[in-house]
Amino acid sequence: MNKLSLSKGGGTDAERVKRLLRDCEPLIQDLRAVRSLGLPDCYIAAGYIRGYIWDCLHGYDARLRHEDIDVVYFDPRLCSTKRDEALQLRLIEESGNPRWSVKNQARMHIRNGAPPYTSTADAMSRWPETATAIGVRLTDQDELELCAPYGLDDLLCMVVRRSPLFTDQLYYLERVRRKNWLQDWPLLTWITD
Repeated sequence: MNKLSLSKGGGTDAERVKRLLRDCEPLIQDLRAVRSLGLPDCYIAAGYIRGYIWDCLHGYDARLRHEDIDVVYFDPRLCSTKRDEALQLRLIEESGNPRWSVKNQARMHIRNGAPPYTSTADAMSRWPETATAIGVRLTDQDELELCAPYGLDDLLCMVVRRSPLFTDQLYYLERVRRKNWLQDWPLLTWITD
């Protein structure tokens, strides 16, 4: 599916993104596995979602080239890294996929030298790129819910832009270069400031 065909057919940007995500059976299976953990404010996020959408917009077959499956949640009552490691190991053992990464965003502010986050969306708003700050979860009714603190415009317009709350511009520039996104998705527009 290319960008033009995505923009047609009605519905909001969120409905369009959800339609694309529903077509990715491996993602739906992963969302079911994450839902079974019963974690609060929990999403599969970042590169898995962003890369899949950009593949669709470029007309590529779903390559699922993500380096890891980022599971993010927010639980200030239980912030142990051991808990995250146990959850990650459970997902790896159940799926046979070693690429799981589970992180409680209630403790990530410490690593990032920031004030405490208030939710998963708050933590995501501090990620390097606006188009990476995207998450999806599967409700108990099998509906997809999105978390996108910066909206979906940059994701759908294929714009790589530094998040307003991410202040390390040099890290942002090096990260985008290192990830080779412009080679993988040549229709992207990269905003370097």
